Amino acid sequence: MDKFTALRVFTRVVAHGSFTAAAARLGQSPSAVTKTISRLEDELGAQLFNRSTRRLRTTDFGQEFHERCVRILAELEDAEAAIKQGSGVPRGSIRAVLPLSFGRVTLAPELPRFFERYPEISLELHFNDSAVDLIAEGFELAVRTGHPTDSRLTVRLLTRGPQVTVAAPAYLKRHGEPKTPQDLLQHNCLISRFGPEWSFKGRDGKPVVVRVRGNATINSGDVLREAVVAGTGIAQGTWWLYRKDLARRDVRAILKDYEREGAPVSVLYPPQRHLPAKLRVFIDFLAQITRNA
Repeated sequence: MDKFTALRVFTRVVAHGSFTAAAARLGQSPSAVTKTISRLEDELGAQLFNRSTRRLRTTDFGQEFHERCVRILAELEDAEAAIKQGSGVPRGSIRAVLPLSFGRVTLAPELPRFFERYPEISLELHFNDSAVDLIAEGFELAVRTGHPTDSRLTVRLLTRGPQVTVAAPAYLKRHGEPKTPQDLLQHNCLISRFGPEWSFKGRDGKPVVVRVRGNATINSGDVLREAVVAGTGIAQGTWWLYRKDLARRDVRAILKDYEREGAPVSVLYPPQRHLPAKLRVFIDFLAQITRNA
């Protein structure tokens, strides 16, 4: 059995959650993928998956084995790229998960520049505003807003900035501009997935929390941003989400004297002794476009 081929098949099955989906991705038949996994299990003397008619899950051993396989294959791919290219040109595919708003506002407009600079790299991008388990779902890196809680991952800060409260000029013209956080109780505030309790820094430096109300709750940061720009109401979020709208004056920052530091934006990836060149240049690129945005 070709061990490295078997490892690649195994990681694809974990990533896609089924033999059929992995087979389609690999250009193989489902039966060939099933046989490869069975032979791998026989050689290892351990079961890698708990199989059922509804769902395919890794066993505890399978999960640990998958984490090691991801690192091994990444290092192998990086070594192959260095030998084949000679010049050390980064190449290979990257499977990443990002918040939808970050992907649309920050990354997507810069993709032509990235591919022009690194034509040998391909990206498989998934968008999810909720935290996902990178290792369990086979992602090589993730961009997240907030303070990471998974101690298994390496974290690199991309940017931080204030938590801004914003509204479109048209809304402020119709309803007036709140001067204190308590004034928000008289306004239509758009609630995000983080809830109606908005935080501020009082003039004495102490935290101030206001429970706002509004006629819409929107669990997508991207849709929330569009609603604010349209003049629907007031919203609160991280500076990076609204920075282009602020620059174009499509929205205005209000209550600036009460702003507190917002949640950081970071890139996370499983720890590796030697970070593959493809990941290193992509992470550096994310840091560049986020810092210069």
